[in-house]
Amino acid sequence: MTTLGIFLSLIFESLRFFAQVPPLDFLTGLQWSPQTAMREDQAGQSGAFGAVPVFLGTLMITGVAMLVALPIGLMIAFYLAEYAPARMRAAVKPAVELLAGVPTVVYGYFALLTVGPAIRGFAEAMGFAVPTQSAVAAGAVMGIMIIPFISSLSDDVINAVPQSLRDGAYALGATKSETLLRVVFPAALPGIVGAFLLGVSRAIGETMIVVMAAGRAANLSANPFEAMTTVTVQIVAVLTGDQEFDSPKTLSAFTLGITLFVVTLILNVIALIVVRSYRDRYE
Repeated sequence: MTTLGIFLSLIFESLRFFAQVPPLDFLTGLQWSPQTAMREDQAGQSGAFGAVPVFLGTLMITGVAMLVALPIGLMIAFYLAEYAPARMRAAVKPAVELLAGVPTVVYGYFALLTVGPAIRGFAEAMGFAVPTQSAVAAGAVMGIMIIPFISSLSDDVINAVPQSLRDGAYALGATKSETLLRVVFPAALPGIVGAFLLGVSRAIGETMIVVMAAGRAANLSANPFEAMTTVTVQIVAVLTGDQEFDSPKTLSAFTLGITLFVVTLILNVIALIVVRSYRDRYE
């Protein structure tokens, strides 16, 4: 009922927005500037509502985050599940999971004051000009934040693989590494995919890190070293301050919200289906 209520409230406001701005302009437009009209005859006459730069920035930052979180999270999970002694596992697993309890604003400070300047300094040493706020800085720190989600879920999935599969591989002469790569990993792959999709959902919904480390500029660029923005950041920006709820600018936040809601809902449903298929296979 809660999910249905949220969905219907977003749908109602989104329909009001599309009554003033054509859906095609929103989904395919290349200019996002709700504050300033780009031309007099523009739909809504209060800004440009092409959401492609916002969607691209969300995809770019999420992609960078998963490039950081997925390999590191999987390596931690493989080590804890298959190689770490009991004492090491008891110490490392809680330490990694502590990263999930750090407030996102702290990650934002870390990205703005440490990671961003470090990337800029390295680029300048290589002869390139890179701003402090960039998609890479925000995505890298966001990936660090997501590592506990990937490692914890993957570790649980790997431990759930029946020991008989490992014993059979060892009986055939396979080493521990061969057993992990050719037996355990394929068996745990559906659950790992589910953890990956849940991590993507977490990255898509992040706001504070992006505001502080990537900025609020809706740039249409394929360069991850430029400042970008995401759907959640634009929702906050549009709804900040005194706004008229009948204006296309304010209503655009609900349209971005329903888009984000649908995408994350689809990802979560896919993740649940994948994890359920894995459980049905081994229970």
